[in-house]
Amino acid sequence: MKTSTITRSDRAHLKEPVTPSATGEVQGYEHVQRTPLAMDAAAALVSVESLQQLLADTITLRDLYKKHHWQVAGPMFYMLHLLFDKHAGEQSELVDLLAERIQTLGGVSIAMGADVAEVTLIPRAPAGRENTAAQLARLIHAHEVILLEARAMARATASSGDVGTNDIIVSDVIRTGELQVWFLAQHIITPQAD
Repeated sequence: MKTSTITRSDRAHLKEPVTPSATGEVQGYEHVQRTPLAMDAAAALVSVESLQQLLADTITLRDLYKKHHWQVAGPMFYMLHLLFDKHAGEQSELVDLLAERIQTLGGVSIAMGADVAEVTLIPRAPAGRENTAAQLARLIHAHEVILLEARAMARATASSGDVGTNDIIVSDVIRTGELQVWFLAQHIITPQAD
């Protein structure tokens, strides 16, 4: 699927924007600017680095939800189609919250799909459709990756005094993730205890 319909053969127009910036990049992705937040600069740097990973994984989870929303099939189609879309919307809100926290701390948020794909810890899903059980398992696994890193980050930010980041991680990321996992897990048939 790498066939292009672009007819210009020189492809020069694809290399730079129509009006390229005279200065190019103004802040590198790995550079954190000092901001007057009454917060230790080293703590802000550690939080930005951790939040970048959490953001990349949250973007990936959001995209997994949209993929499965579009590709779900079978007897539970309508219910899961709606559930996956609802969860994708909630993950989009988390993406925005995490990206803005990185910016607030003086960092530059990871943003482009290619960059996210290089950084995420969540395994790549196949391009094609998976069955419902595989979709649910993949989503639950992605949540587990995020919850494990979020819990570690919550402990670290509490220790460093970054209470703003800690609040976002605990109140938003962890609580949303736990609730979404609970909803997903209810669709997996498990034997009942006698």
